[in-house]
Amino acid sequence: MFKLLRQSFMLLLVLTMITGALYPLAATGLAQLVFPHQANGSLIVRDGKPVGSSLIGQSFTDPKYFWGRPSATSPNPYNAASSSGSNQGPTNPALADAVKQRIDALRAVDPANTAPVPVDLVTASASGLDPQISPAAAQYQVARVARLRHLSLAQVQSLVRRYTQGRQLGILGEPRVNVLQLNLALDAPAGQ
Repeated sequence: MFKLLRQSFMLLLVLTMITGALYPLAATGLAQLVFPHQANGSLIVRDGKPVGSSLIGQSFTDPKYFWGRPSATSPNPYNAASSSGSNQGPTNPALADAVKQRIDALRAVDPANTAPVPVDLVTASASGLDPQISPAAAQYQVARVARLRHLSLAQVQSLVRRYTQGRQLGILGEPRVNVLQLNLALDAPAGQ
């Protein structure tokens, strides 16, 4: 019986070392070697300070910035610790009210814009953390951002094109624009 207990304890110790220490260290080391940017949170750094992650959206409410997709996380928007969707179905009156409020907010900051509001500007994603919007959602906001920043439409459209990412491998997903990177480019001095 003592021999069986000793063998069991030794197996527990060996497996704990392998799965609790060696494997995590090897996986972390490999990730740092092969994908260092992603392994460190895909952080975007400005002037030596992290300003966000290219993988997690941020709340922009000032009309001179592009607005991202709404976040369904609570109690704070874009809270990575509570990633989730709203779980509101299309027949839920709360979803209809939220969408109407978001449309009203977009119309209030740009009353001259009578174009249809792109759906990704008024509905949250499944994670509630999306850092990107569709090119259509970016184009919807170009005139407002250009006017409030005293830039030409061509300048702002050029930035949107520069920060539009295509489909992955040319076929997967949809084209998208990272809102944080686009807004940081707007804030950068000309020529940077």
